[in-house]
Amino acid sequence: MSDALVLVINSGSSSLKFALMDAQTGDAVISGAGECFGRDDARMSWKVDGEKTEKTLSAGSNHHQEAMDIIVGLIESNQLSDKLQAVGHRVVHGGETFSQATLIDDAVLAQIDALKALAPLHNPAHVVGIKAARKAFPSLPQVAVFDTAFHQTMPEKAYHYAISRQLYNDYGIRRYGFHGTSHYYVSREAAKWLNQAPEQSNVITVHLGNGASLCAVKEGQSVDTSMGFTPLAGLMMGTRCGDIDPSILEFLSQKGLTTEQIHHELIDKAGLLGVSELTNDCRGLVEAAEQGHKGAQLALEMFAYRVAKYIASYMVPLSRLDAIVFTGGIGENSLPVREMILKELAIFGYQADADANAAARFGAAGQITTQASPLALVIPTNEELVIAQQAMAMA
Repeated sequence: MSDALVLVINSGSSSLKFALMDAQTGDAVISGAGECFGRDDARMSWKVDGEKTEKTLSAGSNHHQEAMDIIVGLIESNQLSDKLQAVGHRVVHGGETFSQATLIDDAVLAQIDALKALAPLHNPAHVVGIKAARKAFPSLPQVAVFDTAFHQTMPEKAYHYAISRQLYNDYGIRRYGFHGTSHYYVSREAAKWLNQAPEQSNVITVHLGNGASLCAVKEGQSVDTSMGFTPLAGLMMGTRCGDIDPSILEFLSQKGLTTEQIHHELIDKAGLLGVSELTNDCRGLVEAAEQGHKGAQLALEMFAYRVAKYIASYMVPLSRLDAIVFTGGIGENSLPVREMILKELAIFGYQADADANAAARFGAAGQITTQASPLALVIPTNEELVIAQQAMAMA
């Protein structure tokens, strides 16, 4: 273990994930999560040296602060305080304000809070987590790492919507993109695989999980991405609809649905869950599809088709394509989904290698296409490591 430990925090409205990362080796020394914050059944669990512990949190307390106190106790009891150099925070939305990791002071915290209109489910929760961490670790540098930052290199033709300039100027309505930390990490790892410098590699990164997005990475920079003004846009996802005709919103409103009901339909009841009428879990859908469930079959077919269409379109901004890179929970582990996507790309010569595809899962990286096929890789993402490294660089 090195002396370069960074506490990485991902604070949600009712949850908190954390990992004490070695920024040099990438090892998680301690990791854990809290859930059901704000409820009587709020709890925390963590692992130290492979041993898991769970604790029920106090009813009616500030659960984010209580969780932070537990983390402080874990660090102190394991005699790691002297090795802790910084705290890194995942922040979903940095708008146009933040294009790189940023040291948090009162002004930066206020700016993150001001961006809550663009990420009402996430940024307020990040602010709560940051405040709790600053109270728990007042002498340590606190660094915000933004999901949107990697995409700030997109050209105007990629991030502008075809709406009036005034709407963009007045409200900041544009494509921002998300999953940027993941796309950044796997694009760098892909460059290593290709024996190229990041500035020389052109890849399409495909982050598939309950949330899903693609990114066209040209010479190491994001030049287009599928998520948009919010994480609802782009691909069909676990419970999110992805791209739809915006007139559907007006149509549903005319049918009597409230804004909240429409929001719920498109974010919580759509996607794989909505089409299958079964589940948003990809493993369950694959099993059901194999048993003949029509809804599961259609959901998976739509998912693969839409991913493939985006991949094909992202060949446009790249002068050449060195590799397609799958990552995320589905991208790293679902053999059938990866194979379905590559079959949709057969016109470009892609062909999955059955044995290689089967080998690249459960944390294993590798090529999953035949030698005669253009290259497709699986590379497990590690957003915590990126946050740790970027926070350490500013400590």
